[in-house]
Amino acid sequence: MGTAPITRKQTSFRLSEELIKRLQEEAKRHNRSLNNLVESVLMAFVAERPNKTTLAAMKEAETSENLETLDLSDFRSFVNSL
Repeated sequence: MGTAPITRKQTSFRLSEELIKRLQEEAKRHNRSLNNLVESVLMAFVAERPNKTTLAAMKEAETSENLETLDLSDFRSFVNSL
């Protein structure tokens, strides 16, 4: 059972020499290639954006007057019993 290969497309960006130097240092410090580090950072950046379901839940939590109140004293008792 294999995974489908990821198609990669070569591209170029203009970055300051200072930024490239710092990124190279970070990549070396983490034993990673510069490409791998940059791709990971960019992937994390775009992954942080909530999807439609999450955005709807966040809006409901902010605006709803029908939210439940949790009794944490029972929860604490449960955790303490573990």
